[in-house]
Amino acid sequence: MRGMRATLHQLEQTIRQRRTADPTVSYVAKLAAKGRAKIAQKVGEEAVETVIAAMADDRAGAVGESADLLFHLLMLLADLDIPLDSVLDELDRREGVSGIVEKAARPSD
Repeated sequence: MRGMRATLHQLEQTIRQRRTADPTVSYVAKLAAKGRAKIAQKVGEEAVETVIAAMADDRAGAVGESADLLFHLLMLLADLDIPLDSVLDELDRREGVSGIVEKAARPSD
């Protein structure tokens, strides 16, 4: 698990560095320049593509789409100026807590 955490932190750092690069040479900069709505749209598209691959039992496709989903989620977090560690801390907080109990404890909208 440590390897995944390190990989995600490295990707987070790369994304944060490239957000202000030249959009003609950096996908990260190009997407960042389009704004939060476009980044959020990409997260949604990648989530749907991940689900489609999973439902088709396309394991290789699910791996690739999951990587795209994580990448675009990190893009969105960077745009919101939310560190990955905030999300990881929340996951750590939830560890060992029943999902039903945790969901019931959330404030209702």
